[in-house]
Amino acid sequence: MATEIKAPVFPESVADGTIATWHKQPGEAVSRDEVICDIETDKVVLEVVAPADGTIATIIKGEGETVLSSEVIAQFEEGAVSGAAQTQAVQSEGQVEQAASQTEAGAAPVVERAQPVADQAPAVRKALTETGIAAGDVTGTGRGGRITKEDVASHQAKPAAPAAAPLSVAVGERIEKRVPMTRLRKRVAERLLAATQSTAMLTTFNEVNMKPIMEMRAQYKDAFEKRHGARLGFMSFFVKAATEALKRYPAVNASIDGDDIVYHGYYDIGVAVSSERGLVVPVLRDTDRMNYAEVENGIRGFAAKARDGKLGIEDMTGGTFTITNGGTFGSLLSTPILNTPQTAILGMHKIQERPMAVNGQVEILPMMYLALSYDHRLIDGKEAVGFLVAIKELLEEPARLILDL
Repeated sequence: MATEIKAPVFPESVADGTIATWHKQPGEAVSRDEVICDIETDKVVLEVVAPADGTIATIIKGEGETVLSSEVIAQFEEGAVSGAAQTQAVQSEGQVEQAASQTEAGAAPVVERAQPVADQAPAVRKALTETGIAAGDVTGTGRGGRITKEDVASHQAKPAAPAAAPLSVAVGERIEKRVPMTRLRKRVAERLLAATQSTAMLTTFNEVNMKPIMEMRAQYKDAFEKRHGARLGFMSFFVKAATEALKRYPAVNASIDGDDIVYHGYYDIGVAVSSERGLVVPVLRDTDRMNYAEVENGIRGFAAKARDGKLGIEDMTGGTFTITNGGTFGSLLSTPILNTPQTAILGMHKIQERPMAVNGQVEILPMMYLALSYDHRLIDGKEAVGFLVAIKELLEEPARLILDL
């Protein structure tokens, strides 16, 4: 029985999506709930699963095509493998037998030629057009000799035939690879560019002595993990310190909406996470009500979902303030870009031992540079510096966080 496969219902904040990958082709057998297609939106990648055991009869929306919410993207046939698939399987078996017999007789095996451009998937047609490569020049490794995007990229990466007259060129390979920007990365680029163009962004810096936090963590990390089932990291201290500082400086927790200032009476802190598809910012909700274990488990859960591509739109919607940790990758200092419509973002960096003057003596201390980028239209320099100093003091004296001082 033939049924329609539709795109998921997109949230109001998502207008449309793009077919990223078809994991199954027409005629291939699939199992119920098996992932058959990925749809990439501006924020997340949504998976489409098979409604039952059966086969895909027809693909209506190919890779690279735009789809709307609940739009039909394919026809699905429940039950046995379709006649087309059976015919294709018989043909494939015949070709294998023919190649085997020819090989045994000493003849060259039959190599299946790539199909014409018109028979290729939309994403492949686009790649062929952009690179100017003829379909007949590419050896297709897909089913039925179809060309894949990887085949086009591999053909393009092959060194060109040498010219009649030798040219003076650099020794070694000079390979270029052109791939379309994903919707997620494109959307991130648009948001970051808009932030630099539409805000009066300024960055102020400070540094924090991480020795007290490191000593507390070393002393209690085993007991903490045994009690709460979570590792005690540095990020929970920064989230709790930022939450307390936001209470003292409400403008840093606010946003601008047209000619209005919106002061938020809650604290939803986004934690920037790097994934293979681009930068995402899942949000910890009501951090003023969370304990350290809940913060650590929340961050760990977001990291796992980002790695597996399972972050949902609800995980990244909203947020009143953002923390980003460039120190994870070794960054010593940076100027983070605002995550609009938020008006401030805190940048953490690498912990590095440096000689510091302490009570007239030189001590080697583990120091971290902190950067606060903020929208000067709403936040004055005095507030920004005060906010950053408050975080510094809370981290250098962790007892302040515990005792609410």
